[in-house]
Amino acid sequence: MDGVGSFGAGRAGAAFDPIAFIQQPQTILRILSWIFSMVVFGSIINEGYINHGSERLYCVFNKNNNACNYGTTIGLIAFLACIFFIILDMKFQQISSIKDRKKAVMLDIGFSGFWAFMWFVCFCFLANQWQSTTPDELPLNQGADAARAAITFSFFSIFTWVGLTVRAVQKYMLGTDMSLFTTEVMDGNPPVQPYPTVTSTEPNDTYQSPPFTENLDSNAPTYQVPIY
Repeated sequence: MDGVGSFGAGRAGAAFDPIAFIQQPQTILRILSWIFSMVVFGSIINEGYINHGSERLYCVFNKNNNACNYGTTIGLIAFLACIFFIILDMKFQQISSIKDRKKAVMLDIGFSGFWAFMWFVCFCFLANQWQSTTPDELPLNQGADAARAAITFSFFSIFTWVGLTVRAVQKYMLGTDMSLFTTEVMDGNPPVQPYPTVTSTEPNDTYQSPPFTENLDSNAPTYQVPIY
């Protein structure tokens, strides 16, 4: 992992480095997923419907409108989700609460894993309907390129979203560096600075007499040697 702090990020409030952010594997995978999803739903919306022999539009995938609707929905939601998670990744290091970071990582794991499965279903569904499509249903191969593009990039999206899931799991397994946060930050509350303790500097005026002080009394009687 690139980060060395809580769930792959450094200290909360650190400066954001856009160059390092773009170079991260997770960011690259999100950008690729964003492009692939745009190709899928864009191809279906622009050229995925034909009006062969009638004024009504039919889906190029075996005239099954459910296939076109499913591909468009999955691609559009993935497109918006990539934008959301890119913004979340940019703001992730600014999140000071460990609990909030954990929730963000768990959301990434759940959505990325689920959407990788949805892309797998999309690929299988579109590929199956395309195999069932007869040449008579597509005069002059109308919409064939769009159908192939949707199927191809649905397949590529499986791997990018699986990669995002793996990266999110790695961030979760990395856990937290408890030295970066105080107990109050873990609970989501700002740290409270304690009042400074004032050290007593009062002088000690207690007088102590020296242990070996001679007390001389000038009025004490003196001893005289007797004269014989």
